[in-house]
Amino acid sequence: MKQIKHILWVLGVVTCVVFARCANQLTPQGGPKDSLPPMAMRATPANGVRHFTGNRIFIEFNEFVKLQDQSKEFFTSPLMKTKPNLVVRGQGVRVDIKDTLKENQTYALNFGSSIRDNNEGNPLSGFRFVFSTGSALDSMLMTGYTADAMKGDSISKAYLFFYPAQLDSIPEYDSLLFNTEPSVVGRGEGNGIFIAQNLKDIPYKVYAFQDNNSNLIYEQGVDKVGFLDEAVNPAHLEPISIWLDEYRHYPTADPQVYFRLFSEQPVKRQNLSGSERTDRHRAVLRFGASYPQIDTLSFDGMDDDRVIREYLTADRDTIALWFNVPPEALPDTIKGRISYLKTDSLGILAPASQQLRLAWRAPAETREEQRERERLERDRERALEEGEEWVEPEKPNPFRFKVDASAQVNPEKSIPIEFDLPLVAIDSMRISLMEAPDLGDPVPAEFHIVRDTMKIRRWTIVSKWDEDSSYELTIPAGVFENIAGERNDSLGARFKITPRSEFATLVLNVTGKSPETEYIIEVLDESGQTHKRLEGVRTGKLTLYYITEGEVRLRITEDGNGNGKWDSGSLVERRQPERVEFYVGPSGDQFIPAKANWEVSINLNMVEIFAPISIEKVRRDLQRAEDARVSKYLEEKALKDAERARQSEGGLSGGGGLGIGGAMGGLRNQVQSTTQSMGGGF
Repeated sequence: MKQIKHILWVLGVVTCVVFARCANQLTPQGGPKDSLPPMAMRATPANGVRHFTGNRIFIEFNEFVKLQDQSKEFFTSPLMKTKPNLVVRGQGVRVDIKDTLKENQTYALNFGSSIRDNNEGNPLSGFRFVFSTGSALDSMLMTGYTADAMKGDSISKAYLFFYPAQLDSIPEYDSLLFNTEPSVVGRGEGNGIFIAQNLKDIPYKVYAFQDNNSNLIYEQGVDKVGFLDEAVNPAHLEPISIWLDEYRHYPTADPQVYFRLFSEQPVKRQNLSGSERTDRHRAVLRFGASYPQIDTLSFDGMDDDRVIREYLTADRDTIALWFNVPPEALPDTIKGRISYLKTDSLGILAPASQQLRLAWRAPAETREEQRERERLERDRERALEEGEEWVEPEKPNPFRFKVDASAQVNPEKSIPIEFDLPLVAIDSMRISLMEAPDLGDPVPAEFHIVRDTMKIRRWTIVSKWDEDSSYELTIPAGVFENIAGERNDSLGARFKITPRSEFATLVLNVTGKSPETEYIIEVLDESGQTHKRLEGVRTGKLTLYYITEGEVRLRITEDGNGNGKWDSGSLVERRQPERVEFYVGPSGDQFIPAKANWEVSINLNMVEIFAPISIEKVRRDLQRAEDARVSKYLEEKALKDAERARQSEGGLSGGGGLGIGGAMGGLRNQVQSTTQSMGGGF
């Protein structure tokens, strides 16, 4: 009982700080902008009431309020079939309950940040009203952290669904989240931390999901989801800390559990969901599921080898068909037939055939094209009237391609060329690549032109580049021919190879869990984009050249099945996604400084990096990220304060900022138990 009172005192202090500031720091008229949320003053019936039998609650605040985004922010725990109706009345909010309440049940009305002051719109974050239809309030709580399993970023405002563990009678097939209403619902804050309240002293199966459609329903392929491998009793978890985040203005806590959320591939029925002719020489087939098995694909009056397939998506559910036929031989409507495996009414893949009718119509003449045509007709008529010979101007070459040959060429990327249409012929013998050393005469350089294995319209000119030489590339007219019979204009480019000294070099000393274990290593730039990606990495030494200057991070995937990609998890099969971790240096920072002409050696001990996930490690990582966030905030604030000081009369700065103690949460009170009574709140 003493522990319960202590926890009530701690949470009460946090709550009082949030609300007392509102009472004691009201902004006078004409003063600085109000940045404080409204404060709840009283409620009818009182917050935490027991033996509740009514259907209406009125909560009064210290100022006029408004409701914003209530459809997204407001929810009940447990869920109600019909959401209560919220109406603003003066300085209060009236709640009309439409559902039939269960007996001996603790209910929580979670307002999120939907209640705001009427003038400035300052949100009252995390406000809750709790009542019970029985004689007691469920009083346990659980804290946790929700993160993206692949990126490692926090998942904001994920929902938590709690189910008594005995409900799961088929452990190998998990369907609770699909067909059972949760007994308790919680939601995290913007930093990924949640404090789920009003739980019982029983084991729960717990799920987290990101509700992108705001319908409180988990949808495969739309929402990210995560789950705990074992049932958890909140009473058996270790002590926690709860404090007020003075920057974000809501209570937060040390997590007791950790969720890795992932996107689950929805179960789809295989069928030809769509087909269209997007251009004279191009059509697109779209399928309902990945990797369609196509047995035959034929078109009237066209040989099969005249149809070039290009997969537009990684899972091959969208296919572009390129017709290698002269334009004059292509009808406006191409008829054909496809035979493939289609999901039947029993959910089984079975052979199916379908007729194809791919129609195309030339686009209408634009206003600019019409004006140009009319101008040429006038010029022709004028020339004929004056007895002069009229020669029609040469039309622009429709052949389109892009060559990335700038003044400086990265030797790892070489010279990529991308074409609008697939090629059918390359006269590579006519292409000239001359190398001019700094000392010496130009000489022909050996090169190869290679097609991309994934993108059939992308080719690359590859050579043994020398950074001490200059190069001249010449592509004469007519070297390339595409499926429409079009040929290129001539192109010439001069360039040098960017010296390796202008880049950084990373030397990775990899020690795997075993000699056979494979990993995927990605070098991410400051914006989080993948700069380099290596598959099938095993124990050994790797040297990565041409790392662009800046700060980079290493994202490492434990590729358990060695397929060269990150495999997501499965809720139904209760399979967690493959582990993804970021390298953390000795200083505790993920970022690695990459400077020109620097070589950075990094030891990657995968036994340490992929050690079993512990809540202590999660807390350390969160604290490290929080320290970095606060440091950045204070730096930015110092710059703003200095700028205000320069602009103020006499060069005096007005007002100081929060110190490090305040930034990290001055009210960091240690709680010695996870038991909490949630009555009250104001």
